[in-house]
Amino acid sequence: MAEFPTPHIKATPADFAPTVLMPGDPLRARFIAENFLANARLVNNVRGIQGYTGLYNGTSVSVMASGMGMPSIGIYSYELYNVFGVQNIIRVGSAGAIAEQVKVRDLVFGMGACTNSNFVEQYNLPGNFSPICDFSLLTVAIEQAKKIDVRYHVGNLLSSDTFYSDDSTDSVKFAKMGVLAVEMEAAALYMTAARAGKRALAICTVSDHVITGEALGSEERQTSFTDMMRVALNTAVEMAKQS
Repeated sequence: MAEFPTPHIKATPADFAPTVLMPGDPLRARFIAENFLANARLVNNVRGIQGYTGLYNGTSVSVMASGMGMPSIGIYSYELYNVFGVQNIIRVGSAGAIAEQVKVRDLVFGMGACTNSNFVEQYNLPGNFSPICDFSLLTVAIEQAKKIDVRYHVGNLLSSDTFYSDDSTDSVKFAKMGVLAVEMEAAALYMTAARAGKRALAICTVSDHVITGEALGSEERQTSFTDMMRVALNTAVEMAKQS
């Protein structure tokens, strides 16, 4: 068992709330802290991966970046769960739609996460494993989305190991199986949570559409995903009430 501080997080368990929101981008973590949290304080900045803890509607909530890709979120989520005592991680990220009915700026709740990664091989399982979110987090998050009347979808994500794939049709093939959108972290988060006996959910805002080519700019991705942020923060508050 690792001890704190770790090579990636210079903090103590007391620095983190039971629920951590995890955007991929450190600047998005700072945006959430500065615009939504009261009395936010920086609790980690190793490698520029900014982590903050503050109050949202009187409830302690943390937000820390995960970086890009499954290896990166695998490291940070493992340490948060197993070293720093975090109970819930809610990924708040971007995704590319691959289903026709999913539009840019819609929310997608990842009930499950398909993947082309070999992340699961470390567990030496005698078969396949289906990474899924925590049902309690999912149901609370859906209720919060309904309250603010945001357009959302619930279903499968594709967590891809490649952003620039040699086969440009790779992601689209998953649409035939009803997969809604492609991103790069949820499957590793769900597997890490399952192994740790903790809870995880990925909420993604659709930043682009793989089929139509419509896309948001980098600054819009960083600052305009406020519906997703509110849903995740309100979910953290409700989970605190239930604990």
